[in-house]
Amino acid sequence: MTPGINLAIKKKVPHKVHEYIHDTSSTSYGMEAAEKMGIPAERVFKTLVVNLDSKELVVGVIPVSSMLNMKLIAKAAGGKKASMAEKADVERSTGYILGGVSPLGQKKRLRTIIDSSAKDHSTIYVSGGRRGLEIELNPNDLLKLVNGIFSEITS
Repeated sequence: MTPGINLAIKKKVPHKVHEYIHDTSSTSYGMEAAEKMGIPAERVFKTLVVNLDSKELVVGVIPVSSMLNMKLIAKAAGGKKASMAEKADVERSTGYILGGVSPLGQKKRLRTIIDSSAKDHSTIYVSGGRRGLEIELNPNDLLKLVNGIFSEITS
């Protein structure tokens, strides 16, 4: 089990774990997850870490079919600018490797903003903490687990 899945178990949050065989040549981990599990891409969410102008790292959770809007996530987080965080910073702060970053059970709890489109679904899929592992849960349960907020952060 990963720290993310262990957190859902510890907090007694209803969830399902889904595994698939990750293709090491894949470059779009989220789209690969959607395709291999046969799930619409708008229900599979990727976890992205951005660096605000204040140098604070913030997590954005968005559908794999969407693009993160840097102005919208900066505004939602109370900053002026945002940029993608460096790989080393992401891995050091979350404890996960790129392509397997989960919004759950991160080494250092980062502020988390979930795209408001998540509320359109009874369950969504997020990384379980490694490539080829997804956890399905209610978006409101995810919100509580990460102590996050919903906001429109995609364009």
